[in-house]
Amino acid sequence: MNIKQWSVLSLFIFCCAMSLQAQDIAKGKKIYATRCLVCHQADGGGVPNMNAPLDGASNVVGNNIARLVRIIKKGYNEKIALDGFYYSNAMTANPDLSDADIANVLSYVRTSWSNSASKITVAQVQAAKSKK
Repeated sequence: MNIKQWSVLSLFIFCCAMSLQAQDIAKGKKIYATRCLVCHQADGGGVPNMNAPLDGASNVVGNNIARLVRIIKKGYNEKIALDGFYYSNAMTANPDLSDADIANVLSYVRTSWSNSASKITVAQVQAAKSKK
């Protein structure tokens, strides 16, 4: 393979990889719109004293992926303190979401609005589910 062919192949692989990442975020946005938006709002701001914000929230952009996966999968029904504020509305469990769906919606949330955290992979979701 000559250098020109190698360059074309490399560019093609790069474009495909970027397309897959964009597709994951697009799928995550769709999941967010159908499952999360009502409580967490279009801007990720949540509802004061009821539903925690996702935009700029330390728990959302933090490193405890297992906690995020557990909350999405099993829901949450306790008063929560987040960044100095309290939220009391229960979050519905989503046991039917696949590992890929969870990775996609978390990737969307962690890279949307003012958030600039890393995307989440299916492997990270699977590892998180194995933690107690």
